[in-house]
Amino acid sequence: MKFTGTDAYVATDDLTVAVNAAVTLERPLLVKGEPGTGKTELARQVAESLNLPILEWHIKSTTKAQQGLYEYDAVSRLRDSQLGDPRVNDVANYIRKGKLWQAFEAEGKCVLLIDEIDKADIEFPNDLLQELDRMEFHVYETGETVRARTRPIVIITSNNEKELPDAFLRRCFFHYIRFPDMDTMRRIVEVHHPGLKDHLLTTALTQFYEIREIDGLKKKPSTSEVLDWLKLLLAEDLTAEDLKREGKSALPKLYGALLKNEQDVHMFERLAFMARGQR
Repeated sequence: MKFTGTDAYVATDDLTVAVNAAVTLERPLLVKGEPGTGKTELARQVAESLNLPILEWHIKSTTKAQQGLYEYDAVSRLRDSQLGDPRVNDVANYIRKGKLWQAFEAEGKCVLLIDEIDKADIEFPNDLLQELDRMEFHVYETGETVRARTRPIVIITSNNEKELPDAFLRRCFFHYIRFPDMDTMRRIVEVHHPGLKDHLLTTALTQFYEIREIDGLKKKPSTSEVLDWLKLLLAEDLTAEDLKREGKSALPKLYGALLKNEQDVHMFERLAFMARGQR
């Protein structure tokens, strides 16, 4: 069972090594990187490549670790007891299985994505330590212990918004997705926009990387954003000549796909004003 990438996902050699190492070690794969570098999509493509089902648990700031195991709906049980519903005699009727439970009871191996774990409270990773390590947990309301039939492939993503606990990191195989270089980006673009004219692609990517290199940007444009930008360029039937700017500081065509806040737009405008004043 080896991951080698898919036709829809360009995986670098170090990324495929990381995925396969985590599978071999039976450790969660912790993937970090800039937003928009394909961390979430990696889990989906691993599942597709290995022909496995996938369960996705998208973490929010209010998400608790317990929700990944199960939730006990005591309010519904109380209401049903007041209505004389016979279902109240079996507490299992009020247990809602979480994504970990679903992965543990799956018939065969599956991929479990825990997406953006750094959004949750700092204690969230620690609260999952034993469950991810032992692949089991106890259901106090029913007295049963849920054990994984087959250890799932666990892929955890993080945008590095906060530090994760050392005890949690120790149990993971770690990989940082570096931002793609020009050659890798060309391969990624070819997957999403095959047959793009080389002159247009070279001009567009050159501008894109020039923007990313500007000091002081609040948010650098990501891979997903350059793909959106190229889609717009194609939709507008723009050529490499149309993309010409008056100096590196000038705003690019359809810049709203690349620059996502007013501070960065204003910075470009100031740079353009200064550049004109120096001529």
